[in-house]
Amino acid sequence: QRISLVSSFAASLFLGTYAPIDYSDGSGMNLLQIWEKAWSKSCLDACAPGLEERLGCPVPSHSVLGPISPYYSQRYGFSPDCKIVAFTGDNPASLAGMRLQEGDIAISLGTSDTLFLWIQEPTPALEGHILCNPVDSQTYMALLCFKNGSLMRERIRDDCASGSWDEFSKALSSTVAGNNGNLGFYFDVMEITPEAVGIHRFDRDNQKVVSRFPKEVEIRALIEGQFMAKRIHAEKLGYKVCKYDEKL
Repeated sequence: QRISLVSSFAASLFLGTYAPIDYSDGSGMNLLQIWEKAWSKSCLDACAPGLEERLGCPVPSHSVLGPISPYYSQRYGFSPDCKIVAFTGDNPASLAGMRLQEGDIAISLGTSDTLFLWIQEPTPALEGHILCNPVDSQTYMALLCFKNGSLMRERIRDDCASGSWDEFSKALSSTVAGNNGNLGFYFDVMEITPEAVGIHRFDRDNQKVVSRFPKEVEIRALIEGQFMAKRIHAEKLGYKVCKYDEKL
């Protein structure tokens, strides 16, 4: 009868009726026209018949959907005047909760690293995701996910710093920014952004190095390589790097 996302289903419980899907989490389904804020008929038809009716009309992420269900007022003491705002996904909610603005960028360093940012003029690409901005429906949110995140850093920590983050940090601090031209790309498992696997090291002459770098060089090569990749792919999606004083 109805298809919900986890976010809109949770909102439905508080609302006591079906809650609509919001623009931001809905645009992660690859079924929403992010410019028109409407379902793509061709995509829906390719998936299943009658899908538009089951999904319902999407709404802005900050929409007030209605009062809380009387059930929650009667059983748990919620005020009957409590209003339910459209729920959204975890990453859009993080952008809103961290109060990001245009030019800001946030990176979550986890098992997979996640990067998200606020952009005005997106350039959708095969790598990464463009979502409707949960705070401002006329702007957009870019999202990148990198599979080789903390597990990759932990492996290099174990190999080069005796499993100690303190030793890892000291080694990183002992090398200069730019690593004297030494660069590495580290993918123990098949990466998402970009699709690549293996360890790839290059020296200052852009020659591929098969053997390991010295331990402190290896550590900086890992960190700088990971963050350069994040910047490169963010720029491909429309992120513009500016100096801090230019933002002011």
